[in-house]
Amino acid sequence: MKLKFSCLFLIFIQVQVALFAQTQTLTSVGTIDEFNTAIKKAIPGSTIILKNGIWKDVKLNVHGIGTKEAPITITAEKDGEVIITGNSKLTISGKYMVVNGLWFKDGIPTDKEVISFKKDSKTFAYNCRLTNCTISNYNPTDKSIESHWVDMWGQNNRVDHNNFTGKTNGGTTLVVWLKGEEHIENKHLIDHNFFGERPELGVNGGETIRIGTSENSMKSSKTTVEFNIFKHCNGEIEIISNKSFDNIYRNNLFLESEGTLTLRHGNRALVENNVFVGNNNPRVGGIRIIGEGHTVQNNLLIGISGDDYRAPIVVMNGVPNSPLNRYFQVKNATIQNNTLINCNAVQFGAGKDNEKTLAPINSVFANNLITNTNGGKIYNAHDVINGITFTSNFVDADVEIDANYFTKALVEWEMLGSLPMPSVNNEILKTAIKIATSPVVDITNSTRTNFVAGAFNLGNKIIPEAIKTVAGPTWKPLIEKPTIVQKTQTFEVDPGVETLSKALKKVSSGDVLLLNPGVYLVDKSMKINGNISIIGKIEGSGVEIKANENLEKPISYFFRVTQGASFTMKNITLNGDAKDVVKYAVVSPDENESEIYNLTIDNCQLINFTNKNGGSVFKAYVGTIADTISIKNSIISDAYRGLNLSYEKDPLGKYNAKNLLVHNTVFKNIDEFAINYYKSGSAVEGGNLKVTNCIFSKIYNDEKGYAIKNKNIDNVSIVNSVFEGSYQVKNLVSLSSPTQTITNCLVYDNGSLKIANGAISTNVEFKNPKWEDKKLFIPSDKSPLLKENNGIANIGLQIKIINNHQ
Repeated sequence: MKLKFSCLFLIFIQVQVALFAQTQTLTSVGTIDEFNTAIKKAIPGSTIILKNGIWKDVKLNVHGIGTKEAPITITAEKDGEVIITGNSKLTISGKYMVVNGLWFKDGIPTDKEVISFKKDSKTFAYNCRLTNCTISNYNPTDKSIESHWVDMWGQNNRVDHNNFTGKTNGGTTLVVWLKGEEHIENKHLIDHNFFGERPELGVNGGETIRIGTSENSMKSSKTTVEFNIFKHCNGEIEIISNKSFDNIYRNNLFLESEGTLTLRHGNRALVENNVFVGNNNPRVGGIRIIGEGHTVQNNLLIGISGDDYRAPIVVMNGVPNSPLNRYFQVKNATIQNNTLINCNAVQFGAGKDNEKTLAPINSVFANNLITNTNGGKIYNAHDVINGITFTSNFVDADVEIDANYFTKALVEWEMLGSLPMPSVNNEILKTAIKIATSPVVDITNSTRTNFVAGAFNLGNKIIPEAIKTVAGPTWKPLIEKPTIVQKTQTFEVDPGVETLSKALKKVSSGDVLLLNPGVYLVDKSMKINGNISIIGKIEGSGVEIKANENLEKPISYFFRVTQGASFTMKNITLNGDAKDVVKYAVVSPDENESEIYNLTIDNCQLINFTNKNGGSVFKAYVGTIADTISIKNSIISDAYRGLNLSYEKDPLGKYNAKNLLVHNTVFKNIDEFAINYYKSGSAVEGGNLKVTNCIFSKIYNDEKGYAIKNKNIDNVSIVNSVFEGSYQVKNLVSLSSPTQTITNCLVYDNGSLKIANGAISTNVEFKNPKWEDKKLFIPSDKSPLLKENNGIANIGLQIKIINNHQ
């Protein structure tokens, strides 16, 4: 008996010593070498403390085997004061590893991910955690490079209480991967994170969260995304892109984020108890539904003014026998108990076209509450909706409704803090409560089992949990955009052969080249890198750029604006006339170089670009995107084509400039179009064309010709402009949506306007302009172009261009 007791006591002591060792291993490191040594020795319960300071160009490979009771922890000495920067990367792999308190700040990464839950192609993370960290402004210098901030692999990992702000390059901020059996039904948790500002990318690939891919979208992920805040996440139309099965999105708060929570691929998603606040921004959307078996319930949407694919709730049409990367038909969807306050119309059968022909079927739209004060439409049906069962949906708005789908209700609203909510005393809603004492569809993993009309718990007046969400790290990072200090220099350049090309090779971003009057002959095309201005020194004094006549190989273009560059050209004439006519005056970056650039042409003449083998004054190559192209106070004449931004063919809706602004400019003697600004479909919103005080004279004089083509461009405004001298043209301008307008313009000896689908034409006169000087487009005293004669505003050029180009 005594021997047995002694053995048991010895075993007890050994266990206690082992537990003590597991819980008391504490190591402080100040260099990457010290960290590498410490991580190799880490055992369950170990804590490795990174000393405060700058950790630059480090590869932190966090790998080990902890336990649920005793994880291995890597933490900052003080939260937020370990700064990871430069070309640094963190990998997390093994079991029960925790990373806490780090700040990845203003880095310049070259890898495809900043943080990855895998060490290599065979070593992944299980039950690991990234918490209380920040990644801010951690972007490659080349913004066209696609990379991610966090890649989640393995199973049962958690990303929580982090701040992700300032991603500007291509690639999703956080990706959950399902490539490989190790990652199926991963049950990852993404919670209590703050996803901050992400500017519009201009192309696909700017999602904030993506779960899965098209290729793996038929696999189950079972990832939960909850209690996060998404503020100004404007990277692209899909803020969250669901591309797998069985995911949950609940109790998240979306603040003025220009896009939607998109159920893009995969089935059986649950979207519940989320709050969307748009503040009437027309690019802010809500929830877009594609595929089978989704449930969208108990969501609150306020001031969501987006339309089409960015509406508050969008139920898409599908493609027959859809491939994985297109649109599956909506089937067995349940959309119930949602509240929409001052939102745009719900969209049913959105996207219907020759490809997307399958309307939603076997679906339910029930117990939803919709109210607005603007008299706007409640819904738009783009296809038949007899495949959707409508039950107990209430509308409080001064608008006509279809009683087959909605019931009018006068709702009394109370303020709970700053949040409007329906009063529990509403008789119509009391009736709704009785109608909906049980779910239309019982969702066993729902957070609620008793439903009323709308997303509110009327009896208890409970503010939605998403409104009360506290997200981000316990410490508050002060995030500022990194500043780049540039020393601007100005260089004078004299005319001659290749003098301009040689000067361009010497400048740095921010510099200005001042060209003295004279002719500048060039032997080869020139590229603009960085922020460069080329300006004629004396306004109107005759600076001309031409191709050298004695060239063995013709010049394709004078200037190429490279990706990320910003080019300003002022007081200059570009003359394409040569033995071999120069094909383009200015071109965009090369094909698929997608970093945003800018172009400004002011007080210039661009003439004699008559190459008919696809030539134009300006060409945007496929896969490129400008933030702003601005042409003002200039003359574009005697050319085959004017501004050509029409080469995109991708059906997803790509385009080549966010803004095309043309002001106080003459287009004359153009064989084909003056402007062709094209977006390749309507799946992505975008495009802004503004034409003011311009002259279009003798443009594309053919029955099928046109002065301006703006297919699928969302916002078009043509104001105070003149169209003349193309008498064979049938439709000189075609406008086809309520956001496309032509105002206070004059048409003479020209075709007509094609106005359709709610586009707006106001004060357009078909009259003789009565020129005093037809060559310089100066109106006579009796001209209807003058404000004193038309009573609205001056039409045509402002005086500056007339003085500068006589």
